[in-house]
Amino acid sequence: MTYTTEYPSNSAPQAGERIRHDRIATALEECALMLEAGINANLLAVCGPTGVGKSTLGEFLVELEFQNQAKSLVENPAAVPAIRIEAPSSGEREFSWRLFFERIMRALEGDLDLPRSTYGVDPASNIAVRQRGPRPNRLADLRTAVERSLRHRHTRFIVVDEAAHLIRQCHPRRMEQQLDTLKSLSNECGVQWILLGSYDLFELVSLSGQLARRTHVIHFSRYRQDNETDVKMFKACIVKLQKSMSALQDLDLLKYTPVFIENTLGCIGTLRTVLVRLSLQVKKHGWSEDTLRAALLTEAQMSQILHEIVDGEERIAPGIQRSLALSTSRPATKRVA
Repeated sequence: MTYTTEYPSNSAPQAGERIRHDRIATALEECALMLEAGINANLLAVCGPTGVGKSTLGEFLVELEFQNQAKSLVENPAAVPAIRIEAPSSGEREFSWRLFFERIMRALEGDLDLPRSTYGVDPASNIAVRQRGPRPNRLADLRTAVERSLRHRHTRFIVVDEAAHLIRQCHPRRMEQQLDTLKSLSNECGVQWILLGSYDLFELVSLSGQLARRTHVIHFSRYRQDNETDVKMFKACIVKLQKSMSALQDLDLLKYTPVFIENTLGCIGTLRTVLVRLSLQVKKHGWSEDTLRAALLTEAQMSQILHEIVDGEERIAPGIQRSLALSTSRPATKRVA
């Protein structure tokens, strides 16, 4: 199992490049600091708006850990110091720990068909048979397999994308139990959890005093159009993403910086999505402001995302004024002449 920060030369140009911009660099530094706390910080919750780049952050976290452990990996090539998985949304009424554990095992051990039950050998026939008595608990077997694998692979941390599924797919009375399961694995195996998700994740810190003590919340914020430094950094992101898309390389997109930062609400993941759509449109129809308009988020999409951002920022960073957040509420499409 290998990880690399290089991008394949034959990758589709319209896919866009992952960029390590200022917000990601800041989140990486804070995560690295809290990872030094070990099991004294069982859970790290990285919360931010949709499209801000949390999945990209998770990829960078794993890749950097492999780079930092390069020397020890030479001595112990079986080690897997970090993995990234996505919390499953199975469609069931309750969160599926079975699928969750299976994804961890797949990330650690590949596609090995690991036994899920305990078998014995019949001394008369010398054939493997299921042991008599009560049937083994398959979920408990999976958990045991996960614990053994985490210890064997010397895994330091697990990044869980879409971690809000842990909370949403359970009864409110069982939310604390969900996170206690993660904390238990942390204590047993010395692994830390980095949970990536929307502002809903911030609710976990209020579940109990014990969880609040063991949880560190990192706010992965957007770029704000009312901050001159943020606007400058957002422009740099436009330039970097534009260079990775051949159809956009000769266009003066910086001219439309106010449109992009307003329409994407300052979220780089959303900006990349918009630029990918714009690249495809330009390839098919050529450049025009009508083409740009077609690639932007609709007013309804902006309003919904803005509502979630305003509510989330007020909960996680109450010092941010609502009036400043609402300054991004006007639809960017009207600014394109």
